[in-house]
Amino acid sequence: MLKNIRPFLLFSFISFFGYSQNEAVFCDQVKALKTVVEQNHYQPKIIDDSLSTHVFDLFVHNLDEDKRLLTISDVTIFENDRFSIDDYINNNSCDFIDKYATVLNERIEKSKKIITSLESENFDYSGKDTLRFTPQAKFIYFKNEDAIKRYWSKRLRYNILYTLVENDSVLAHIQSDFKTLESELKPKLIQKELCKLEELQNRLGSVDHFVKEAFLNAYVHYHDPNSSFFNASEKELFENSLSNDQLSFGIITAKNDDGDITIVHITPGSSAFNNGNFEVNDVIKSLHSNSETLETYCVSNQDVMSFTSDQNHNTVTFKIKKQNGTLQSIELTKTKTKTEENTVSGYIIEDKSKVGYISIPSFYSDLESPNGLGLANDVAKELYKLQKESIEGLILDLRFNGGGSMKEAADLSGMFINKGPLSILRYPNGETYTIKDMNRGALFTKPIVVLVNNYSASASEFFAASMQDYNRAVIVGSTTHGKASAQVILPLDIDGSLGFSKLTVEKFYRVTGKSHQAQGVVPDIILPNLYDGFNTQEEFSDYALKNDSIAGKNYPKLKQLPINQLKKQSLARVNNNSTFEAVKKLNQLIIKNYFELETEYPITLDNVYREMTTYRNEFETINSPLKNHSSGFTIENTVYSKEVISYNDDKKTINQAILKDLKNDLYIEEAQAILQDLLNLIPLN
Repeated sequence: MLKNIRPFLLFSFISFFGYSQNEAVFCDQVKALKTVVEQNHYQPKIIDDSLSTHVFDLFVHNLDEDKRLLTISDVTIFENDRFSIDDYINNNSCDFIDKYATVLNERIEKSKKIITSLESENFDYSGKDTLRFTPQAKFIYFKNEDAIKRYWSKRLRYNILYTLVENDSVLAHIQSDFKTLESELKPKLIQKELCKLEELQNRLGSVDHFVKEAFLNAYVHYHDPNSSFFNASEKELFENSLSNDQLSFGIITAKNDDGDITIVHITPGSSAFNNGNFEVNDVIKSLHSNSETLETYCVSNQDVMSFTSDQNHNTVTFKIKKQNGTLQSIELTKTKTKTEENTVSGYIIEDKSKVGYISIPSFYSDLESPNGLGLANDVAKELYKLQKESIEGLILDLRFNGGGSMKEAADLSGMFINKGPLSILRYPNGETYTIKDMNRGALFTKPIVVLVNNYSASASEFFAASMQDYNRAVIVGSTTHGKASAQVILPLDIDGSLGFSKLTVEKFYRVTGKSHQAQGVVPDIILPNLYDGFNTQEEFSDYALKNDSIAGKNYPKLKQLPINQLKKQSLARVNNNSTFEAVKKLNQLIIKNYFELETEYPITLDNVYREMTTYRNEFETINSPLKNHSSGFTIENTVYSKEVISYNDDKKTINQAILKDLKNDLYIEEAQAILQDLLNLIPLN
């Protein structure tokens, strides 16, 4: 029965897909993925011409998202497959994929040759040529190779002018030595663009590999935007993001402006930390494990992360360049390390009353045990410390929490209600299952405010909706993402050697029977938000599951909270707050200059300077109240945390930065003001 498939993750030991994935393997992947989707997806779609045309569009889009490589003639050739994808899938015919990899690689090579040829060309900055900026939705494929050359010539000239202004904001300085500055910068930026194209060719090991996975993802994404194909490394990275600990080296990397992969953080207690030879700002030149070597120049940071996360790469030799220029080769073995991002800490906020604050980054869990302790247990421990200090209320911050384990969300919900149903799961066959809090009693019974925003999703919405339906908390912030579905990771074959699929297998509903799918959880009190109008929520995703409702459950709803009075008091504060006004203006500035920008002007230093400085000055003026904002409340660690931090100077430094950020947070300030209003009003109700 499908009802026995719970939202947990399945594990298999598999090897990383190498550079030599052949057609037989790809055919096996397509066939296996088709079967897995048909048997397990919440709403599997018929393989027909409708599926064919939509998968085709998704696939071609995945190959060249910004339409900066392919030409109209390339896409015209591809169009022959628009209504044949379904036949290829049903007949297990896979040789159609070859032309896409061939054409894409040819276009990358052509772009590299064009860019290289431009190095010897004298660029014209007189204004003879015009720069045109349009929203991404209006991007079109190149008409021909001449159009490709014009594009790269203009792009490089703009990048040169932009970088010159970015490096020196005084126009007269640039003008006085323009020829020298331009000639020095030009080859660097050309090499940077060539390196980016090399990265494209190296994605997932090769263009061939990338193209095949792009097709597999297009097929799954057509069913819904939360379903994906995973190779071994992607699966490992995804699972690590939802786990409270992981096997890792404890090294976080990033790509710097010179194209080097550098170490930006070393996790305390990790194997890299304990080794003692790694330092922040070390450059990683290569990685070697077993018989595989990854040279990191012109390779994306994502590919580096995939290599180090691979289950087969538990011991890796890092070739690093120290800041003094010396090279070292260091062998390192993974150890179980706490996932730093998945950590919760409680803080005390004091203004007119003493309240607790806990930020919940994700609903992480112990993936090695179905009954393992994760987020809910960590919150319970922090809540115990906070209650020891006699807090009168609690703020739970779910902003930017993309979800995680539904079990953890249910356990967390149960900590704040006495007993009752929390949510309703619905399976593909129409059967339902009610998730309940079976434990009588609540861990915390005082007033709660829950902060959410556009990026609070899935398990975050499960929790927020439960608290709202029970009248247990005041939900504050922005309408949430709108994801009311659950996924599992399923292997495409017995041992997972063909890969995996993260597949949507259930929808979940509020205890009322209503759904927040493609709508989001609407806060009781809405605050101005920097991300309004960015259209990042699920309702704006192609092929998102539709919103619907089912029969609800009876549940012991608590007494209605004084929402209308709280809204009135909050609105008065917000309307009189120059910082919230700055948020609204900054939001409109970003939308105007990034999402809706449609302008043109001649390519000259003066024009680029004017464009950049106008935006920069406007941004700095609007952002000034936000940058200088400091809340009136005080915030500190719990007594227990103070003692732990006092023994470690690094922790002291990090903690001071965290406390400063929390104190300057406009939304925490308003949340605690709303909580104070609630504390004042409750005795009157």
